[in-house]
Amino acid sequence: MKTWIRRTLIALATVAVIGGGLAACGHRDHHGMHGQASAEDVAKWRGKFIDRASRELTLDDTQKQSLGLLFDKMNEQRTALMAGSAAPRDLMGQLIAGERFDRSKATALVEEKTSAIRGKSPEVITAMADFFDGLTPGQQAKVREFLAKRRG
Repeated sequence: MKTWIRRTLIALATVAVIGGGLAACGHRDHHGMHGQASAEDVAKWRGKFIDRASRELTLDDTQKQSLGLLFDKMNEQRTALMAGSAAPRDLMGQLIAGERFDRSKATALVEEKTSAIRGKSPEVITAMADFFDGLTPGQQAKVREFLAKRRG
């Protein structure tokens, strides 16, 4: 093989390896989510969520208010689910810290999370139903279409 072809192939392989390494290692957490979300973050997400949904579905003020209530109820459930818990890695570390897996602690953890979900779910379901039932048939069709596209 001629030297210039060999040098070109080596240079291309080197560029590919360096580029791949930079692409693989250059990923960073751009969302800044390390633990519990602050109230400011939640308020910002709420505003963006309602604005985008309002644009996509052309919501009126009553529908926006209903969507805001739905967001608030879902956030309450998320907060109740996360309440009193350490990070998931820390929880798992506590379960496997001893000589054996701590089954009673794992069962208590599951019961705690299940009761948090069970306690807030009726409010979330009611808020979701109120919002969806308050949409026009065209808006409901847009929601169904959006969900169908998001599958998989």
